[in-house]
Amino acid sequence: MSDKETLDAYAKAARAYADGFAKPEDTFHDPDFEAFVALLPPGGHVLDLGCGPGQWAARMVERGLVVTATDASPEMAALALQDFGIPVKVAPFDALTDKGVFDGVWANFSLLHAPRADFPAHLQRVHQALKPGGAFHIGMKLGASEGRDYLGRFYAYYGERELCDLLVQAGFTIKGTRRGNGKGLAGGVETFVIITAHA
Repeated sequence: MSDKETLDAYAKAARAYADGFAKPEDTFHDPDFEAFVALLPPGGHVLDLGCGPGQWAARMVERGLVVTATDASPEMAALALQDFGIPVKVAPFDALTDKGVFDGVWANFSLLHAPRADFPAHLQRVHQALKPGGAFHIGMKLGASEGRDYLGRFYAYYGERELCDLLVQAGFTIKGTRRGNGKGLAGGVETFVIITAHA
């Protein structure tokens, strides 16, 4: 789950984050979104795990999907409701206890805030929350350590192979991967990986 220092950082920067990364013209991750949606049945039930300001949850609703959105930040949850009309349950990652409920789980650069020691258990929770064959999208930053950025946010970094191995160990089958480079809220350009898998 996100720690207090990370949540405090997002509380201070929630509006700036939403304005910078939740705009309709931000199409950088459209291919990832389309690949994920293509794996879902019409009207499928999706969990947006760590939904932030709600832009992806809103797009899923527009596509006719039923969306459950969660985030550990009350400030992000408030923005999702204010800007997109998306109600968000304020909850940490380890509050996920559903079993066989979702057709898909979207964890777009959210689980990277979980300590490496907790990560396998979170993947297990996601796997059990999915219906058999359910789709999983996860975005993570590449690296080999954990620590904080200058804003105080905690990050855990992984290698692509390491992430794939952890997903397989949790019961997932890898569907595809994509690497890219992007600038985040802290201003630096970092390499990331998107992995699409199914339960």
